[in-house]
Amino acid sequence: MNAVDIHSGDDLRDLYRELILDHARSPRHFGKLENATHTAEGINPLCGDKLRLFVRLNEQDNIAAASFEGSGCAISVASASLLTDMIIGLSVTQALDCFTAVTNRLTDPESFQEQDIGVDLSKIKALDGVREFPSRVKCATLAWHALNSAVGGQQTPVSTE
Repeated sequence: MNAVDIHSGDDLRDLYRELILDHARSPRHFGKLENATHTAEGINPLCGDKLRLFVRLNEQDNIAAASFEGSGCAISVASASLLTDMIIGLSVTQALDCFTAVTNRLTDPESFQEQDIGVDLSKIKALDGVREFPSRVKCATLAWHALNSAVGGQQTPVSTE
């Protein structure tokens, strides 16, 4: 295989599929986070995904730690794992910018324009394939909506319906 073949659409889809499977099989930051300052519950009734996101902010409003627990399909678990990996160390503002960028990318790909928000979102491209399946977009965005709810101080569970 030459260098051009490595970047073909099929190879990238395979690479992204492997990334999703890796995060679904071995989710990062899985489990209850002790001393969380913010939490949110997310429910996707269509697929049966249920998760609770835990976030601990430090005095500077940066995310010092994040984790999640719950159950769901591979897309939902992988997305929550990618989210927790990504947001640790970010400011609340940066995390909310990620929420906006990711949800716009997945829900409105025609009008989405990539912007530099100062955060590496390259791994999130692994979720792009779900756009072909609208019901799976809800699985992929559930954890992100929970993040928005958690740092926004909302107390009611978020739902994708």
